[in-house]
Parts: sequence; structure tokens; C-alpha cells
Amino acid sequence: MEKVSLAEFQPLPDGANQYPLEYIEGNAAIKLLEGPEGARVGVCNPADASLLESLRQFHHGQVTFYEIDRSELTGYLGNLLARGGAAAPGTPSSSGEKLALDKLANDAPVVNLVNSILSEAIRREASDIHIEAFAERVAVRYRLDGILQTVSEIDRGRFAAVATRIKIMANLNIMERRRPQDGRITVHLGDDSVDLRVSVIPIANGESFVLRVFSRKRAPLTLGQLGMGEGHLAGLVEMATRPNGLILINGPTGSGKTTTLNAVLERIKSDAKKIITIEDPIEYLIDGVSQIQTNERIGLGFDTLLRRVLRQDPNVIMVGEIRDTQTAELAVRAALTGHLVLSTLHTRDAVSVITRLKNMEIEPYLIAAVLRGSMAQRLVRRLCPACRRERAATTAEAALLARHDQPPGPVFDAVGCKACHQTGFRGRLGIFELFTCDGEIEEMIVAGRRDGDIRRHLASHGMKPLLADGFAKVLQGVTTLSELERAVAG
Repeated sequence: MEKVSLAEFQPLPDGANQYPLEYIEGNAAIKLLEGPEGARVGVCNPADASLLESLRQFHHGQVTFYEIDRSELTGYLGNLLARGGAAAPGTPSSSGEKLALDKLANDAPVVNLVNSILSEAIRREASDIHIEAFAERVAVRYRLDGILQTVSEIDRGRFAAVATRIKIMANLNIMERRRPQDGRITVHLGDDSVDLRVSVIPIANGESFVLRVFSRKRAPLTLGQLGMGEGHLAGLVEMATRPNGLILINGPTGSGKTTTLNAVLERIKSDAKKIITIEDPIEYLIDGVSQIQTNERIGLGFDTLLRRVLRQDPNVIMVGEIRDTQTAELAVRAALTGHLVLSTLHTRDAVSVITRLKNMEIEPYLIAAVLRGSMAQRLVRRLCPACRRERAATTAEAALLARHDQPPGPVFDAVGCKACHQTGFRGRLGIFELFTCDGEIEEMIVAGRRDGDIRRHLASHGMKPLLADGFAKVLQGVTTLSELERAVAG
């Protein structure tokens, strides 16, 4: 039986031309098309012979069956529910239930609605789900390739039931609507197990829910898949294979810092090394690496866990983020005592980590002693190779390229096609800036030289800034000038 997507048959028959909603839910079957030549029907379980036979009897004519994805059918039903095309929401399921998103629940339309929102986000590889109650509507938005996109709207009268359902799934207080709450959900979609980090805050017209999506099945990227040039890759690997010191990956929230750290760990792990990570949350499971989840509720923050980890005889320690002076001091102490420490900071470029550490009350001589280098990064959307369009640079674009010592084009535009859901982009890649410490840089740090002086020294010795790497990727046709401007200038 051929497997198809519901999108190939849009718009699907509706109203009197479609099976009743209860039948679709109960049998996981839906009419895709009906005409003089017969009916085309999608079923989730092609092995159900009795269902196929009953449908043949119902149509009294030629019936062609296709296999469809159960999560996609759940998403279609959820869209109907969001538009008010079903009965009133039923009672949310108990907290002991296994949260299978592709399970159709006949007696609880609100369950199907929430399941459809979550399953569609996972299917489209969204990083975040936003559900926000406004005065007249409830918006559902996904962050896809770093950009928020509105995917549907929920009837305002259904929001209370949706909010209650999500709170029950996350073990939150369903009666609390005045204070922020945080929780976690583990759901199942097929053979994939997905963790959702839930944040709820009260807003003027209700509540705002943001669910961060972490798929356990998704394998961590390798360094070669991040978009690094050979120079950046070789420099980062060289730093990461040193026996001790501090390596920092920096950039704003959502710039892929943790992904890079996990790729580094994948590269350097071996049976001869004890590697321990402290993360919030654990985004990817890495075989051969001991990973620890922070839990502030019971006092297990980064600083507390780092003290304990030092007693575990590690060679390499990865700290998800240096957030405060205590964690910074412990990380520096660990690097001084013979450990290789990898972590992240929120700074605008690679050199700014020096000032950031000073602001955390780390003495310059200690920074010079332990800092092996830093990599700054941003994420840009990757042009869809199926529909990107090459063109000559405009006068303004050519002038911009010339100001940064770049050739005058050509450049590429996003177009949009079926393969990229009409966005013009498919996936993301990084742009990078790397500096490594040497004797001269260490002397400049101890002498208290400004970041600008250090930056000029590094530039004279060949370090390329973020923009240079971004322009190179624009001219290679993997991203656009507007994406580069959004990621770096923004």
C-alpha cells in the first residue's frame, strides 16, 4: 500500500462529504478524495482487513487505499478542533497515562487538540512551541529554524481546557493563574521519546505557554555538520585536545552553543578519558559521557554540582553555562588543577569573554593562565538548494561587500518551494569567530589591555571576525545577506 501525506490531497473533503469525526477518530481512517472514478481513503493501519472491507462496502464502488501517518492525522483533527469543528472538550486524562501523541482519544477532544499541536511541532522539528492568549484569539506559534511562525489559532473559549491539559501533563498547579510556573513533560511519538520544558507566565488576557522541545532520538551533530570552515575546525579541535585549560563557546541565547559543545565532546571522547557534563537541560544523550541534570529545586545548581564532579576524577568537564561568580571561580580552579573545562558565556564576540570573566571577579592573571581560547557563533538559516535563486548584487550590496573586502557577488535569494514549505530555507548552519591564546595575548590580559587592543592584535595575525565568515557563506550561496544582517547586526 502506497504511503502518502495528507498535504498531497488538500483540501480534504469536509462536512457531509467527509466521514463523521467520531468515525475518523475511532478507526484512524479519512476520506482523501471522492469523484466519479471512486474514492481514495487514507488509513493508519493498512493491516486492518475488516476496516478495509467495511469501507469497500460503504462506498459501493472503486476504493483505493493509502497509508497515512498517524501523527499527521492527529494534527489534522487538532486543526478541526482549534477551529471549533468538534464537540466540547472532554476530561483531561490522568497524570499516570503514557503520553502518546499519536494516540487518538475518542472521549477527549482537548487531548487530541493538544496532542496535535505537540506532534506537529515535533514532526516539523520546531525548537519551541508558543501558545498565547490574546484578547480575541489564542495563537499557536512554532519556532522553525530560529524564526517564529504562526501555525494556527485556537478558539478563545477552548483556551482554559488547553491550559489545564498542558498543566496536568507538566505536573503543574492547574488552579494557579497568577504566578509563573515551570515544569517538564516527556511524550512519545512513534518510537521517539521527546522532552518538553514548559514555562507558563500570566499575561494580560490569560497565560502564555512556551514549550522547549528536546528529542532524545535526534542524534547530536558532528563538528563537520555545523558549517565550520577548515581553519575554525582545526583550531577548535586543537584546543579541545589539550590536557587542561578553559575553552568557552559564546553567543546569545539560541545561537547553538550547546550543540557545538556536544559536537566537541563527540570528537574527543574515548575510553581513556573520563568526561562529565553538567547541563540544564540535557539536550542530547552521548554514549560514553556521564551527563548530569541540574535541579535548582533541591539545590543542585551548576556550582554545587561542579564541586562534586571534581571528586569524580574527570579529565574533561563540560558546564552548560557559567552564570555567576561562584561557577566561574570553580571552573577556573578546575582548569588550574589539570582539567579541561568547556563552557558557554553570553557575549557578543570571542574576545569579549575576557572582560566578561573580569566582571565575574576573576583576576586577569588567572584568566591568562587557564583560557585556551574562545569561539563566538551565530545561527543563520540555510538556503533551500532546490529553489534558491542566484542574482547579481545590487549597488548597495556590492558596496557593503567591498567595505568588508569581499568580492562583488553574485548573491542568492530565498524563493520557496514544496521542499521547504514555501519558506526558501531548510535548516540552519553556524557562522563562527575563533581566537586562541598565545604568549602575547596572555601578556596583554595580565597587563589589563582593552578588548579592542587584543582584537586588533588578533586581526593583524589573521583572525577573521564573525562578519567575514558570514559574508563567505553568503557568497557560497548557503545563506542570504538579510539572514546575516539579522543574525549578526541584530
